[in-house]
Amino acid sequence: MNLRLGVNVDHVATLRQARGGHEPEPVAAALLAQSAGAHGITVHIRGDRRHIQERDLRVLKEVLAVPLNVECAATPEALEAVIPIKPSWVTLVPESREELTTQGGLDAIFLQGMLKPVVRELRGAGIHVSLFVDPVLDQVKMAAKLEADAVELNTGTYSDLPMDSDPSLELGRLRDAARLASRLGLRALAGHGLNLQNVGPVAAIPELEELNIGHSLIGRAVLVGLDRAVEEMLTAMGEVRP
Repeated sequence: MNLRLGVNVDHVATLRQARGGHEPEPVAAALLAQSAGAHGITVHIRGDRRHIQERDLRVLKEVLAVPLNVECAATPEALEAVIPIKPSWVTLVPESREELTTQGGLDAIFLQGMLKPVVRELRGAGIHVSLFVDPVLDQVKMAAKLEADAVELNTGTYSDLPMDSDPSLELGRLRDAARLASRLGLRALAGHGLNLQNVGPVAAIPELEELNIGHSLIGRAVLVGLDRAVEEMLTAMGEVRP
């Protein structure tokens, strides 16, 4: 199975919003990433609209030739903004106004009563649904019970390990969760905090179909350009999963 790369362009919008102007343009960044070989584009429309705006969703949907994946909270306000756009995918994530970025996975077990009608509504609108969860087997089982199409496994704990620590425990959790997701008929995706230095062992997990990477790619792009940053990541992923 070829491993896909989804590029998150939220931080391009963060830079734009810092000045309240029109540049840099996240849609242009998405098109550059697509041209460099990205298999999909991811954006997170947050309740506070700190970066991505509704206008960005509309234009991205119109111009992209690759799938658009929109991350959002499982709230009526978020669904009102996302469903009319008809992205290929919606990834439901936990969200707090105080956080700098998403912290931890969605507790699908605790929130199952709220998530069930949201998943049903999205799928009824013809949108594929992924749940961003920690690599915990019971969370993966609940995602299948809720009839999601995929799980995106949170690699944040793995990515935050000190450089000299042993990653085998966290990698084992990711492998087991990906294997279970595949057995249950879910697409297994992963992301959060991945970079050129740590992506290899995760990319080597055979059941994973896609990695979603944003911050490290945009940070690297500041130095070398987005096209080269995407190409470097694709090369790093392909070295273990041609």
